[in-house]
Amino acid sequence: MTIEVKNINKRFGDFVALNNVSLQFPQGELTALLGPSGCGKTTLLRIIAGLEHPDSGQVILDSNDASNRHVRERQVGFVFQHYALFKHMTVFENVAFGLRVKPRAERPSEEQIRRKVKDLLELVQLDWLADRYPPQLSGGQRQRIALARALAVEPRVLLLDEPFGALDAKVRKELRRWLRRLHDDLHVTSIFVTHDQEEALEVADQVVLMNKGNVEQIGAPDEVYNHPASPFVYGFLGNVNMFHGRVQDGVLASGAASFEVPGQPSADGKGTAYVRPHDLDIERYTPGAEGIVVKLRRAHAIGPLAQLDLERDDTSELIEAVMSNERFSSLQLKEGETLVVRPKRLRVFVDQGASI
Repeated sequence: MTIEVKNINKRFGDFVALNNVSLQFPQGELTALLGPSGCGKTTLLRIIAGLEHPDSGQVILDSNDASNRHVRERQVGFVFQHYALFKHMTVFENVAFGLRVKPRAERPSEEQIRRKVKDLLELVQLDWLADRYPPQLSGGQRQRIALARALAVEPRVLLLDEPFGALDAKVRKELRRWLRRLHDDLHVTSIFVTHDQEEALEVADQVVLMNKGNVEQIGAPDEVYNHPASPFVYGFLGNVNMFHGRVQDGVLASGAASFEVPGQPSADGKGTAYVRPHDLDIERYTPGAEGIVVKLRRAHAIGPLAQLDLERDDTSELIEAVMSNERFSSLQLKEGETLVVRPKRLRVFVDQGASI
């Protein structure tokens, strides 16, 4: 099923939850709605499901306006953060529930229900828990049962609201990979809400970045990470250093340092350079060296990467840098040493939203 929302507006009192949002969700793809709490992503998901009504705008399913369709008519499966399983029912009965409450004319036979539930429990790799009750399961198992229950009614759209948010980091990572494999098998058009950028970048085919009720950027995971469209996207997706200064004639002056801005500047004025920690070259300081002069305040070198906390000599601002542990060991850097850093890649945004 293809999903499209057109000019969706939603307010709660004076709070603008969604501001004229228009989006297309490709058929058979997994799309992440990503952004901080309160940005409107869950409200948008609930509007698509029919659980919430917009103040204005349309929800279009397979080229048909579904804005006034009841949630039961939208063929949507919904998975919440907090499982919402019936504690008094076994795992089997939980998964069968949606099939058993169908209108009599549409309800499968008891044999068909048994076969369907068995297949779904095998799909989520929990058929051996069919006779258990939800309180006897781990959080990760409960969430997989919730997903099986949503899939039982054969939804044409699967909507997941922070599906792994209540789980610990290790289980969350395992379930992310599992969800991606499951989606590759089923190809159900799916939308999931998350505030975890790593989750969105790892699992989704398409990422929609939202902020304060607006869409900031849409694209494939590598596109939004490597080519952020705004300062918000740059700052939200991964760690980033910000160098404030003034842009003039293609050069950003920041404190005592200055560096050329790639490409031709579209404007002069106050600007901010955004640089990822791994996009910094680091060397020992020698008199006259070009770049930003810093002192190494702390090094955390465990695993394949070394993370360095550097303090600028000119502004006392902290810079985070990352290098391979192998290079860190070869340089034999010591805390308190004076170093010089140079951005290998940067993106500058001039104030008032102009970017270069």
